[in-house]
Amino acid sequence: MIPRLETGRLILREFRQADLDAFASFMADPEVTRYIAPAPMNRADAWRSMASALGHWMLLGYGTWAVERKSDGALMGRVGMINPEGWPSLEIGWTLGKPYWGGGYATEAAAAAMRYAFLTQPVDRLISCIDPDNTPSQAVAQRLGETKGERIALTVGGKDYPADMWSITREEWMRRQASMA
Repeated sequence: MIPRLETGRLILREFRQADLDAFASFMADPEVTRYIAPAPMNRADAWRSMASALGHWMLLGYGTWAVERKSDGALMGRVGMINPEGWPSLEIGWTLGKPYWGGGYATEAAAAAMRYAFLTQPVDRLISCIDPDNTPSQAVAQRLGETKGERIALTVGGKDYPADMWSITREEWMRRQASMA
C-alpha cells in the first residue's frame, strides 16, 4: 500500500521494525528534534511515531516515508506528507538525522515527496510548517520553490508552537517542473 519512491541517491519506503534503533537515535537527539514536538523523544515515543506514520498511510492513503540511502542502506530519517486532524493543510515535512545534514538529502527527498503529492492528491497547494528559527529548513523550503507565508500556531499535545507556513501552489510547482525539463 505504501509506494516506494527512488531518487538518484535515496529510497523512500515504508518504516520497518528494523528501523527503530536508528530512528530512535535521531529522535532522541535534542539538535535533531529542536524544532519539532514533542522533542526529544524516548525510544517508545519514537516507536509510536513510526507506527503513526504507517497509520497515516492506512487512514489517509498518504503519509511519511523512511528515507534510506542507496549507497549503504542507512536509514537517514523521514520525509513525506503530513495532515493529522486539525492541521492547516497537506504538509510536506522532513526530519533527517544529524549525520545526514548539509548533503542536500532533505531537499532531494522532499522534492520527490512533493512530486508524488501533486501527482496523486487533489490539492491546489502544499505547505511546510517551519519554526521561525529553523533556518536550515527554511533553506530547504526555498530550494523546493516554497515561499514564506503567515505565522500560525500549531497545536501538538495540547501545546501551541509558532510556525511559519511556507507553501507552493500546484501551478507554481508545474511551472518549476517545466523550467527544469
